[in-house]
Amino acid sequence: MDIFEKFRKNKGEIGKWMDQIHGYFAFPKLEGELGPYMTFRGKTVLNWSLNNYLGLANHPEVRKADAEAAAKFGMAYPMGARMMSGQTVYHEQLERELAAFVKKPDAFLLNYGYQGMVSVIDAICGRNDVIVYDAESHACILDGVRLHMGKRFVFLHNDIDSLRKQLVHATKLAEKQKGGILVITEGVFGMAGDMGKLAEIAALKDEFEFRLLVDDAHGFGMMGETSAGTGEHQGVQDKIDLYFATFAKAMAGIGGFIACDTDICYYLRYNMRSQTYAKSLPMPMVIGGLKRLELIRTHPEFKEKLWTIVAALQKGLREAGFDLGKTNTAVTPVYMKGGEAEATNLVYDLRENYGIFCSMVVYPVIPKGDILLRLIPTAVHTLEDVDKTVKAFTAVRKNLVEGKYKSDTLASVQVDK
Repeated sequence: MDIFEKFRKNKGEIGKWMDQIHGYFAFPKLEGELGPYMTFRGKTVLNWSLNNYLGLANHPEVRKADAEAAAKFGMAYPMGARMMSGQTVYHEQLERELAAFVKKPDAFLLNYGYQGMVSVIDAICGRNDVIVYDAESHACILDGVRLHMGKRFVFLHNDIDSLRKQLVHATKLAEKQKGGILVITEGVFGMAGDMGKLAEIAALKDEFEFRLLVDDAHGFGMMGETSAGTGEHQGVQDKIDLYFATFAKAMAGIGGFIACDTDICYYLRYNMRSQTYAKSLPMPMVIGGLKRLELIRTHPEFKEKLWTIVAALQKGLREAGFDLGKTNTAVTPVYMKGGEAEATNLVYDLRENYGIFCSMVVYPVIPKGDILLRLIPTAVHTLEDVDKTVKAFTAVRKNLVEGKYKSDTLASVQVDK
């Protein structure tokens, strides 16, 4: 059998819709300057889909640092993996500053967040080690866990009693196999917006022996008194053994890092395959990262503006009767009821008639019959943007309830192929 035939017959749960959604609902092209207002298919839309929390993507100092680094070094420098020929003083400087910022002894710079998380899990856990992870962990964690050749247990989302039960099982197995236990969770869950219960999880170290890995992609730069993340916010940053974050959110860049004790950091430098066998992060990304981190440290007003917008948006939506689930962070999910066709018609209406662009999530990511519209507030949105959005959401919800989006097919859109 030709291995490609199975893909032509079964394109996957999301891929089965590709002929109807490509270029509009999936792989849309947003054009123009990165920010709250961009162009989509020739129309200006109010954009709530960029993880540009602090508004750094188009900050003039960031753009200047990126451009000057690119002009001086180009995109090729340094050539090779860091272990062989890709090490620079700038990579080391960024690691030192990141470690100090998140209050850890050391940090290791990673080329990509997703790739980095998969590789961290692979490097830390051997065949005899046991992983215990949250059921709603990000795909990068799930992929890392799937690559693990040993046993793993999953606990119900943010359910400490469930975690405790799984730790009992994990402890018995780890003792039998002479292995260790790694617990994995997130600081902020990027889809639902609720924080991981880091303080309660860390407290379980009094009962069980394990190390804690936290993916704080949506918390780094936004949470905590000094913006050091969700661990700082909950007062347990020192209890997190492996602190992971990406530059793709608050830093509005590319890359990521893992912060931990120095000896563990050096172990990772020599054993993370995704870094050992991959080209070093290009210099403009590194120097640009230094500038972004400097701005986060020295301009707390960016975070203050972000939370002003978050508070206004979530307050306005809740007062209008919308279900935002359990979010207690900047991530703002709006839950409604309907099928895939209704969801596409609703989003089409939002974009074409109300000028609002946001991400749509349906089955199989969330349960069948549910619609999730995810809004990402930023420091560069305005209160006027919030007001416009609440009014638009109220209007399309009315249409949804009245059955105006019911259809046997997805919204009729001329998609790009």
